Amino acid sequence: MIENKSKTAIVSQAVPAAHELSLWLIPQLDQLPRQRRDGLGARIESCAIDVLEALIEATYSQHKHHILSQANRKLELLRHLWRLCYELEAMPQESYEHGTKLCNELGRQIGGWMKSVRPSIK
Repeated sequence: MIENKSKTAIVSQAVPAAHELSLWLIPQLDQLPRQRRDGLGARIESCAIDVLEALIEATYSQHKHHILSQANRKLELLRHLWRLCYELEAMPQESYEHGTKLCNELGRQIGGWMKSVRPSIK
Protein backbone atom coordinates (compact mmCIF):
# COMPACT_ATOMS: atom_id res chain seq x y z
CA MET A 1 0.00 0.00 0.00
CA ILE A 2 2.91 2.36 0.67
CA GLU A 3 4.12 1.72 -2.87
CA ASN A 4 0.83 2.99 -4.33
CA LYS A 5 1.06 6.17 -2.26
CA SER A 6 4.59 6.70 -3.56
CA LYS A 7 3.48 6.32 -7.17
CA THR A 8 0.56 8.67 -6.58
CA ALA A 9 2.92 11.22 -5.05
CA ILE A 10 5.19 11.04 -8.09
CA VAL A 11 2.23 11.54 -10.43
CA SER A 12 0.87 14.38 -8.36
CA GLN A 13 4.27 16.11 -8.43
CA ALA A 14 5.13 15.71 -12.13
CA VAL A 15 1.95 17.14 -13.63
CA PRO A 16 1.86 20.25 -11.40
CA ALA A 17 5.61 20.74 -11.99
CA ALA A 18 4.98 20.74 -15.75
CA HIS A 19 2.07 23.12 -15.27
CA GLU A 20 4.22 25.43 -13.13
CA LEU A 21 6.96 25.39 -15.77
CA SER A 22 4.51 26.33 -18.54
CA LEU A 23 2.85 28.98 -16.39
CA TRP A 24 6.19 30.65 -15.70
CA LEU A 25 7.71 30.05 -19.13
CA ILE A 26 5.02 31.42 -21.44
CA PRO A 27 5.14 35.01 -20.11
CA GLN A 28 8.95 34.86 -20.34
CA LEU A 29 8.67 33.98 -24.01
CA ASP A 30 6.43 37.02 -24.57
CA GLN A 31 9.42 39.16 -23.58
CA LEU A 32 11.77 37.71 -26.20
CA PRO A 33 12.87 39.97 -29.05
CA ARG A 34 10.46 39.81 -31.98
CA GLN A 35 12.93 37.97 -34.24
CA ARG A 36 13.14 35.15 -31.64
CA ARG A 37 9.58 35.14 -30.31
CA ASP A 38 7.83 33.77 -33.40
CA GLY A 39 10.31 31.00 -34.19
CA LEU A 40 12.33 29.87 -31.22
CA GLY A 41 9.83 31.13 -28.64
CA ALA A 42 6.95 29.31 -30.33
CA ARG A 43 8.95 26.06 -30.42
CA ILE A 44 9.80 26.36 -26.71
CA GLU A 45 6.16 27.01 -25.83
CA SER A 46 5.05 24.07 -27.94
CA CYS A 47 7.57 21.75 -26.24
CA ALA A 48 6.46 22.84 -22.76
CA ILE A 49 2.80 22.20 -23.59
CA ASP A 50 3.70 18.85 -25.23
CA VAL A 51 5.43 17.76 -22.02
CA LEU A 52 2.40 18.75 -19.93
CA GLU A 53 0.06 16.97 -22.33
CA ALA A 54 2.15 13.78 -22.28
CA LEU A 55 2.24 13.74 -18.48
CA ILE A 56 -1.52 14.14 -18.29
CA GLU A 57 -1.90 11.36 -20.86
CA ALA A 58 0.47 9.10 -18.86
CA THR A 59 -1.66 9.64 -15.76
CA TYR A 60 -4.57 7.86 -17.44
CA SER A 61 -2.70 5.39 -19.66
CA GLN A 62 -1.81 1.76 -19.06
CA HIS A 63 1.38 2.28 -21.13
CA LYS A 64 2.90 4.91 -18.90
CA HIS A 65 6.58 4.14 -19.49
CA HIS A 66 6.40 4.76 -23.24
CA ILE A 67 4.52 8.04 -22.82
CA LEU A 68 6.83 9.19 -20.02
CA SER A 69 9.79 8.43 -22.26
CA GLN A 70 8.28 10.69 -24.92
CA ALA A 71 7.72 13.43 -22.33
CA ASN A 72 11.32 13.10 -21.20
CA ARG A 73 12.61 13.49 -24.79
CA LYS A 74 10.42 16.58 -25.30
CA LEU A 75 11.76 18.03 -22.06
CA GLU A 76 15.31 17.45 -23.28
CA LEU A 77 14.49 19.29 -26.52
CA LEU A 78 12.98 22.12 -24.47
CA ARG A 79 16.21 22.34 -22.43
CA HIS A 80 18.31 22.64 -25.58
CA LEU A 81 16.04 25.27 -27.12
CA TRP A 82 16.02 27.20 -23.84
CA ARG A 83 19.83 27.18 -23.72
CA LEU A 84 20.01 28.22 -27.36
CA CYS A 85 17.71 31.15 -26.62
CA TYR A 86 20.04 32.21 -23.80
CA GLU A 87 23.18 31.77 -25.91
CA LEU A 88 21.61 33.99 -28.58
CA GLU A 89 21.32 36.62 -25.83
CA ALA A 90 17.56 36.76 -26.11
CA MET A 91 16.98 36.58 -22.33
CA PRO A 92 18.67 37.63 -19.10
CA GLN A 93 20.79 35.15 -17.18
CA GLU A 94 18.38 35.13 -14.21
CA SER A 95 15.52 33.95 -16.41
CA TYR A 96 17.70 31.30 -17.98
CA GLU A 97 18.81 30.00 -14.60
CA HIS A 98 15.30 29.89 -13.16
CA GLY A 99 13.90 28.14 -16.25
CA THR A 100 16.73 25.63 -16.13
CA LYS A 101 16.00 24.96 -12.46
CA LEU A 102 12.32 24.31 -13.24
CA CYS A 103 13.25 22.01 -16.15
CA ASN A 104 15.70 20.05 -13.99
CA GLU A 105 13.13 19.60 -11.24
CA LEU A 106 10.57 18.39 -13.77
CA GLY A 107 13.16 16.02 -15.23
CA ARG A 108 13.71 14.49 -11.78
CA GLN A 109 9.95 14.05 -11.37
CA ILE A 110 9.61 12.34 -14.75
CA GLY A 111 12.64 10.13 -14.07
CA GLY A 112 11.24 9.03 -10.72
CA TRP A 113 7.88 8.27 -12.29
CA MET A 114 9.56 6.28 -15.06
CA LYS A 115 11.46 4.21 -12.50
CA SER A 116 8.25 3.46 -10.61
CA VAL A 117 6.52 2.12 -13.74
CA ARG A 118 9.52 0.48 -15.42
CA PRO A 119 8.38 -2.57 -17.35
CA SER A 120 9.57 -5.75 -15.65
CA ILE A 121 11.80 -8.02 -17.71
CA LYS A 122 11.00 -11.70 -17.30
